[in-house]
Amino acid sequence: MTLSGTIGAVVLESGAEATAVAFARCLVGGLLLALWCAARGWLRPAALRAGLTRRDLALAVLGGVLLVGNWVLLFASYSLSSISISTVIYHTQPLLLVGLAAVLLREKITGSHLVRALIAFAGVALISLGAQGSSGKPVGIAGIALALAAAVLYAGASLIAKQLAHLRPHLLAAIQCSVGAVLLAPALAVTPLPSDTGGLLWLLLLGTVHTAVLYVLMYASIGKLPTGTVALVSYLYPVVAVVVDVLAYGHRITLVEGIGMLAVLGAAMAPRRRGGVGRTQS
Repeated sequence: MTLSGTIGAVVLESGAEATAVAFARCLVGGLLLALWCAARGWLRPAALRAGLTRRDLALAVLGGVLLVGNWVLLFASYSLSSISISTVIYHTQPLLLVGLAAVLLREKITGSHLVRALIAFAGVALISLGAQGSSGKPVGIAGIALALAAAVLYAGASLIAKQLAHLRPHLLAAIQCSVGAVLLAPALAVTPLPSDTGGLLWLLLLGTVHTAVLYVLMYASIGKLPTGTVALVSYLYPVVAVVVDVLAYGHRITLVEGIGMLAVLGAAMAPRRRGGVGRTQS
């Protein structure tokens, strides 16, 4: 989660457009995850035939489209708002996931979820009204809208992941990154990769440490920790992002914005009695 909180800084330091950053993440991270799966024997034909049906593959591809679209929108929002604002608003995704499950899977929405949703989106409204960039000017609504759209796409990807819970998550991530690399490759004609070595090294860091290593660490730990611990540790992601934004990029948090951030995080990330998707990815 601490690594996740530094993703925004890596994206900005690369100097690349959002689509190029997402492509690099998919290419490098997907290749390394595929190598990890191969080393564990999960890519052997017999293992794939036994555990991956055509329906599973179709859902994995659809989930990959949503996941990669979410990355593009989130990365684009960083430069239009700020790392901290985008990351905090992005964490409305657990509430959006419950909403999507109610609409698509007819799952019941509890009264407590509705209350948390109202509090969280009131927090988003406060952030929209009170947030300021490093220049002291109000943050544009476009960055906030992109972060919310990214959260919606991630909630959709999470809903699909729930249907694929029987698959190894490393394999699912490798498939989805591969899908993303194929989808985003044509965009390089318009938004190419950085031409300088520094920018490429930042993207290499994103793909290796902030994708492949991060996913391996997360999936290795998620099944060994109580749900309450996972929920608590998940707070590190937005908190680290806010600290990085303040210290490295001079973002000044206004009182109204701070109240909005606390409302979003308190409502969206509070431990829930009934389990949904219990992990926060980036």
